[in-house]
Amino acid sequence: MSVAREVVAARPYAGSVTENHTADRHDTIRARGARVNNLKNIDVDIPKRRFTVVTGLSGSGKSSLVFGTLAAESRRLIDETYPSFVQQFMPANPRPDVDSLENLSAAVIVDQERIGANSRSTVGTATDAAALLRIVWSHLSEPHVGGSQAFSFNVASASGSGILTVDKKNAKGETKKGEKATFEVIGGMCPACEGIGTVASLDEDLIVDRSLSLDEGALLVPGYPVDSWGWRIFAESGKLDPAKKVADYSDDEWAWLMYQDATKVKIGDINMTYEGMVTRIRRTWFGDREPKQAHIKAYKDAIATTAPCPECHGTRLNEAARTATVHGITLPEATAMQVDELAQWVKELDEPSLAPALAKLTGMLEAMVEIGLGYLSLDRTSSTLSGGEAQRIKMVRHLGSSLTDISYVFDEPTAGLHPHDIEQMVGLLRSLRDAGNTVLVVEHKPAVITAADHVIDIGPGSGTTGGEVVYAGPLDGLAGTDSVTAEHLDHRPTLRDEVRTPSGHLEIRGASTNNLKGVDVDVPTGVLVAVTGVAGSGKSSLIHGSLGKRGDVLVIDQSPIKGSRRSNPATYTGLLDPIRSEFAKANGVKPALFSPNSEGACPECKGAGVIYPEIALQNAAPTPCEVCGGRRFRDDVLEYAFRGMSIADVFDLSVAEAVEVFTTGKAKTLLRRLLDVGLGYIRLGQPLPTLSGGERQRLKLAAQLKESDIFVLDEPSSGLHMADTAKLVDMLQGLVKGGATVIAIEHNLDVVSQADHVIDVGPGAGHEGGEVVFTGTPAELTAADTATGRALKAATSS
Repeated sequence: MSVAREVVAARPYAGSVTENHTADRHDTIRARGARVNNLKNIDVDIPKRRFTVVTGLSGSGKSSLVFGTLAAESRRLIDETYPSFVQQFMPANPRPDVDSLENLSAAVIVDQERIGANSRSTVGTATDAAALLRIVWSHLSEPHVGGSQAFSFNVASASGSGILTVDKKNAKGETKKGEKATFEVIGGMCPACEGIGTVASLDEDLIVDRSLSLDEGALLVPGYPVDSWGWRIFAESGKLDPAKKVADYSDDEWAWLMYQDATKVKIGDINMTYEGMVTRIRRTWFGDREPKQAHIKAYKDAIATTAPCPECHGTRLNEAARTATVHGITLPEATAMQVDELAQWVKELDEPSLAPALAKLTGMLEAMVEIGLGYLSLDRTSSTLSGGEAQRIKMVRHLGSSLTDISYVFDEPTAGLHPHDIEQMVGLLRSLRDAGNTVLVVEHKPAVITAADHVIDIGPGSGTTGGEVVYAGPLDGLAGTDSVTAEHLDHRPTLRDEVRTPSGHLEIRGASTNNLKGVDVDVPTGVLVAVTGVAGSGKSSLIHGSLGKRGDVLVIDQSPIKGSRRSNPATYTGLLDPIRSEFAKANGVKPALFSPNSEGACPECKGAGVIYPEIALQNAAPTPCEVCGGRRFRDDVLEYAFRGMSIADVFDLSVAEAVEVFTTGKAKTLLRRLLDVGLGYIRLGQPLPTLSGGERQRLKLAAQLKESDIFVLDEPSSGLHMADTAKLVDMLQGLVKGGATVIAIEHNLDVVSQADHVIDVGPGAGHEGGEVVFTGTPAELTAADTATGRALKAATSS
């Protein structure tokens, strides 16, 4: 703060009120009768302008309280301030199932959802640092190129001219005069790749089978089978003979089929837009947004060979924008720097005319360094960030904000952080609180729980055994309860008494992906291997880049699971298939009757169990289907039974209950996996959107675990309570006992301490990492002078 601002801030003003004011009574957020998901009519008080941690077992109801109740109602009330016309274009946010909520403040949700699939989104654009850099270049670059948009890869250059006709009145009346007008937009977009930075070469032979005709199914692209509407546009365009082999096409016919630009054609009596197949694929699948369907993404990856744009060399900028310099540095060189290096370079710029922009840019970059993201570069594509990195990127936008009395809601902000980075994160959360904001954090880490002003423990168990307030108050009082959290708060990891002897090893030689510096390392097989290191050290690059593409390796990463509001654990894991088979066999009917997405679905709600409003007004919540009563199926289908239960009854079973019903075959195997990852409490028909982030990751783990010799798991303990981590370790040990090799990329010391072998990557992040600094047992690691070694020694010392 400047001296002038300090004086103004300290100076009393006329009419200052020092006595207690009525407004001061609204210092506590009060929730009464919360019943969202598994919450059991709970009452909660949360102090405003304090740092509150909500903890408890995975699935206990933490997210239901924080995100499903408090944040959801805050968002709904804000959305209701928009006109009804605007609301119909916004997502529907029904009122949470709660009796009353008092003294809510505007909520800013900082979750672990990926920033987006837009290929133009980078770390720089997501934080607004790129916009500030463009301002710097627009003022200081040599040669001068133009305004800030001249350095934007999202703005194309354009120019035009014409005659502007205006009415001009003179003494004799009105006359028309033509004036020449020109315009010019100077953008920074590379014209070759349109600002994407890469170009894709498409394999024509995977798009069209030249040995076939259109009638015989020459189009190999998903969505274009013979007689489909997409196929008809090609076959009935009037330019192609559908019975003619593609190999016999003339050059003009081939160009029309594959590369024709958009043009109007008539299909029957309907005017349609025709595009060549390659033209259409490039427009729809290689534009700004990635396709969402898994089969489309797989096909896209199969037909395309992507390489940096040969004209801009991946910088996304045209020649003028990418060659202009500031103090000898080009904009692409600046955005390719690590954030910590760029912050230092910006601090050395002495330009009084740009002081406000430089101060804001410096503050933003230094905040990224503080938050543990100094190893990133601004040109890194947002889609490559982990969930924890994405959350911290979002957090940067709010640090230093002038807004106060905001409720900042965080979902495990320490996810993906090495133990030595957690203290910095806690400091940043406290700085948000000290700025006059309410900080509400869902967390499991003891280091965060013990730093809180107020703790709310939800439990005592998970699912139907949770949903109650076990404790609420200062940290000191938590120790006096018999909650699972209190029991594990002083927990210390224990080192394995004996480690297994490897059966062999996997060689990695000369690994140089991303920041790796020609790493050579042997990864033991037949044991549990933990790969550790600070965030950005190169752990994932080493394992995914070197082992991830092997045919005998099953990789389970942190990418979010996909699913609509109709998806549930039974459909996502494939469990519904053997269940349908059991019902069909027991009743002598076909399995399709027992799917809510197929023949047996209720005709009114189409198997959803609820009716969704056609217009997405804010208060238009889905309502239970009046025909099936929310049971998803037709009445005649519900008459079929297996072991005395209808298919709707099975959907209402928890995993633990279903294990007692389906005791053989694939259903038993899948249910056991769900139990092993600690999901015995979730219902088979529970909608995926109601699951927490940790629950979804474990569901993914259970669904993808299958027979394999080598498993690579990326932070499998993410989202798990301390008590649940022990169950995860038992499951991993069980895989190893069965003869598998398990390689876990982990920060959690409870997992690391129970490994047979540790590979520590470092010593730092980014340019300061990329080396193997230790290999050996966990006990040997405690004697190593590395960040992980010091953390493990401190954690295991009594």
